[in-house]
Amino acid sequence: MLDPDGDRIPGTFVTGWIKRGPIGLIGHTKSDAAETVSHLVAETTPTATSREPEAVDAFLLERGVEVANLDHWLRLDQHEIALGEPSGRTRVKVATRDEMLAAGR
Repeated sequence: MLDPDGDRIPGTFVTGWIKRGPIGLIGHTKSDAAETVSHLVAETTPTATSREPEAVDAFLLERGVEVANLDHWLRLDQHEIALGEPSGRTRVKVATRDEMLAAGR
């Protein structure tokens, strides 16, 4: 990300419309996200004390960040599918992070 003078802001990573503006299709934002993640990994790998998933989860939990794993995502997926069934829809997306985390628990 760049500041108003066009200088890079270290440690700031963006994707989607904040990176490109309100243009592009899903394919564009997916490739933007992949590019952003590669920059994030390249910048943080040299300073990371541990890259083990358990260590990353512990680091986040120590800071009060709730971690969602694959089991949580699978529960959220089933929850969204169940929400859609009464109206004949494939699913109803849960919109907020708090709702997603609650459904995943």
